[in-house]
Amino acid sequence: MKKYLYPAKILLPKSEFEKWAVIACDQYTSDPEYWREVEEFVGDAPSTLNLVLPEIYLSDAEKRIKSINSNMKEYLETDKFNVVDNSMIYVERELASNGKRRGLVGVIDLETYEYEKGKQALVRATEQTVAERIPPRVQIRKDAPLEFPHVLLFIDDPNDTVLGGLQQKKEQMEKAYDFELMKNSGHIEGYFVNSEEFDIVNEQLEALINQGLLFAVGDGNHSLATAKECYRLNGTEESRYALVEVVNIHESAIEFEPIYRVLFNVDKQELISSMKEYLTECDSTEGHRFEVVSADGREELYFKPISKLPVGTLQTFLDDYLKSHNEAEIDYIHGIDSTVKLSSKDNTVGFIFDGMKKDELFDAVIADGSLPRKTFSMGHADDKRFYIEGRKIK
Repeated sequence: MKKYLYPAKILLPKSEFEKWAVIACDQYTSDPEYWREVEEFVGDAPSTLNLVLPEIYLSDAEKRIKSINSNMKEYLETDKFNVVDNSMIYVERELASNGKRRGLVGVIDLETYEYEKGKQALVRATEQTVAERIPPRVQIRKDAPLEFPHVLLFIDDPNDTVLGGLQQKKEQMEKAYDFELMKNSGHIEGYFVNSEEFDIVNEQLEALINQGLLFAVGDGNHSLATAKECYRLNGTEESRYALVEVVNIHESAIEFEPIYRVLFNVDKQELISSMKEYLTECDSTEGHRFEVVSADGREELYFKPISKLPVGTLQTFLDDYLKSHNEAEIDYIHGIDSTVKLSSKDNTVGFIFDGMKKDELFDAVIADGSLPRKTFSMGHADDKRFYIEGRKIK
């Protein structure tokens, strides 16, 4: 039968999972104290901290990449791993902030994944991929013998067929790990999925395909895009696949929050005038609503949609506006209060709009292709995936 998620030869640490598992590298990028405390906690123990590049250290990337590759080889040569052949891992993560998130770790075929907008592929990016963010990541991965993923792939499974079925059978599975994540980030358990379940999982996944789309990247798209580029460079069978965790977008613990826009060094009246020239104003019954916030106060504007989501309509205009206004700068802000506070400064304008509901994501990706960068935020920083499972890619 056709396969959509494959088992893998998975590498796990032999001990001290609490020190082994480290949060995704793109978190706490402005918080050196967080990473200093992680280093102190890990000490000399084997840890993924020594096998990934936290983005707070990008300024020292060249030196750290050499160290990462050396550490990977040393871990392999000194028998730091338990190797589990032909395995998927069912995961239950108790989040520090909001309930339980279940997942399934396996590998996807990178030939079924595309990150360019408009490409029709089984696995698609949800948000715009920033091309300049890929080459630095390629430098990290291209010579690395191992991968450790923080990629989360969404499935649209309202009846909970895939993960619900595995949850019912977890008592018959061998436990892979069970431990507390560092820095009060919750608890996680993993179970080796019995091989007879692999075909069942793939049959259930096949039933979820909608207009050629099965997996939408929920987190780690630039990492997955990097894996794709390294496969194009290396062309080996091992590099053709990438380790991921599949999660159901309908999981109650998964919450979407909008990310608002604030523009600096702009004249409000000129900006709004340009917006009205670019977009078509309409009444509240047929348009996307935008609340414009500045030192002058707040006002509502309505424009006819040119994308399925309000953020798509807005970002299309802003991208065009920024091309002709080199002095203007944009930032992406979490929370209405923070947006209002920032927008109270001179020559600053904020935009507040209705966020995307999570059950709109798949329809939006099908309709518009990948969404604008920073369309939504998924949970708190501590809820991001931790590096645990590894796989050889060379």
